[in-house]
Amino acid sequence: MILPAGIAPEARLLLLGRALRAFCDGCVAILLPAYLLALGMGTWEVGVISTATLFGSALLTLALGRWGHRYDPRLLLLSAACLMCATGLLLAGLSDFWPLLLVALVGTINPSSGDVSVFLPLEHARLSAAAQGEARTTLFSRYTFVGAVCAAVGALATGLPDLLSGWGFDRPTALRAMFVGYGLVGALVFLLYRRLPAAAAHEAAAKPTPLGPSKRTVFKLAALFSLDAFAGGLVLNTLLALWLFERFGLSLAAAGAFFFWAGLLTAASQLAAPVVARCEACSTPWCSRTSRPILR
Repeated sequence: MILPAGIAPEARLLLLGRALRAFCDGCVAILLPAYLLALGMGTWEVGVISTATLFGSALLTLALGRWGHRYDPRLLLLSAACLMCATGLLLAGLSDFWPLLLVALVGTINPSSGDVSVFLPLEHARLSAAAQGEARTTLFSRYTFVGAVCAAVGALATGLPDLLSGWGFDRPTALRAMFVGYGLVGALVFLLYRRLPAAAAHEAAAKPTPLGPSKRTVFKLAALFSLDAFAGGLVLNTLLALWLFERFGLSLAAAGAFFFWAGLLTAASQLAAPVVARCEACSTPWCSRTSRPILR
């Protein structure tokens, strides 16, 4: 993957890891309701497990923000990859509601179109240190773009269980094989992130500092994002897929095609970020007023 000048080589590893995870997220978000229905669960159970995945991710993110600075970021990324591997294998091996709910709560399953797992803040922190200035905006734009495209392609992979069923596998077994694949990709991400350099000694020993003048701005942005996330939670990919299955009887392949095209449109919007950044840096009166320093 070709990256512009001013971006550290480790960014390629992070982008590749993001691509692998996004592919799995795009696939599993649609497969999860089909899998739970195949196990004999109802729509209520599917909704509860989907909610648990988001709630667990939120708790892990809070814990990471509170105590994560005490550990090497590379170690945390490797631990998250191990958790991803365990999540896929446990989902494939369990069939009762309560054990699956526990796995959903502490695991890395993502029921939405965007990344909400514990990987996100860890990778963002590494990416922010891998580039400076305008190159940082370009890097984050590519990170998001790659994730959206790979999630869209992953949605097409949801047709594989139907293919396996045609080869003699029953539906639950075919769906379990997909979650085993999710776990194996977690192991691959672990091997990939082992190649990341460890944090420098001065970075590992650095103590977190509270926000200064930007604290109020951060709280305003958090409130704004909370409203957006609340609305987005009403149309999670998992719940939307469940509605398509129950209301219209869509096959997995048809649902995958639906989410594929929706994902491509999302990916296209990410390409505008570097253009906006260049506009903010220019000297024209109508956009120079929007330029702001980095939050401190």
